[in-house]
Amino acid sequence: MQFAVEAWAPEYGAPMEEADSLASPQHPVLLDVEVPISQWAPLPAGAASAAPACVAFTDGVRRVDARVWVTTPTGTRLGLCASYAAGVVRATVPEDGGPRRAEVVACRVGRGLFTGAAGAEAISARHTRFAVHIVDRDEPDRLSLALQQRMGELEVELASEAGPADLVVVDGPLRGRQHVPNAIGYVKTHQVAYLPPSVEDVVGELVAGERTPLFVTTSSWSRYSWYLRLPGASGHAWAGVVRGEASADLDVAEAVRLANLSAACLPRFASSAHKDPRAPQNLYPIAGLERALRHRLGDPALIYRSLRRSAA
Repeated sequence: MQFAVEAWAPEYGAPMEEADSLASPQHPVLLDVEVPISQWAPLPAGAASAAPACVAFTDGVRRVDARVWVTTPTGTRLGLCASYAAGVVRATVPEDGGPRRAEVVACRVGRGLFTGAAGAEAISARHTRFAVHIVDRDEPDRLSLALQQRMGELEVELASEAGPADLVVVDGPLRGRQHVPNAIGYVKTHQVAYLPPSVEDVVGELVAGERTPLFVTTSSWSRYSWYLRLPGASGHAWAGVVRGEASADLDVAEAVRLANLSAACLPRFASSAHKDPRAPQNLYPIAGLERALRHRLGDPALIYRSLRRSAA
């Protein structure tokens, strides 16, 4: 018997679903974007562009502080009091060739009451204030989606304010941030089997720093995509593989340039298993930004007690 241990810690799930449980793409995938289908093969790391001098990483975090019941003249409805934050890390290489430096250049925290109760008002607690966000339905999944959307909007705002960069890495899908110059989506987990069997084996042939050719996927929006293998993972064909996304509004040459930049620089930021439970996909700048943002959210117990006192 042989077996492979998934590199990710069990509490984070798995970066790759079982092959039989992967969803099919909503529309056929366009494969002959960068090369003809007959020429699909790993693109060597040497074919990538020189690593960019400045890379920006954007991410957001969120936390439900309390579930609440909001009573207005129209009745009592469910709500969420939640905190969320977004930020940007810039990693640069000095012109004299010195070591890379990474610093948080933008960070913002928001708090909101997400509820379907018409006429709801903001909640002012002792230590903070939760601005009201009215949601069309008060099902838990809908409230959670509204929170996710607000966090995404904050990520967009900060990505646009962080200054120019040769490459902007958005942690997660690129949707909603296609207009940010030089932006790519960075997708760590796989739930959809985008590639047909005729070219899927190319992913398993990738070595660290290599990527697949571009392909175009369409769901509710269209984007260029490619798969890239990071260093430090082993055990199965998809170990250490991430998916990049670029706006379909770009011409092919520009999308290829961004894909090459990702292959040239992202492996340098891959995390190690002894330091990160989601190695190597959880890049060091993103992991550091997540820690900084969670710290900015404040003490959850303190905020919860403040809400309880305000409701009394």
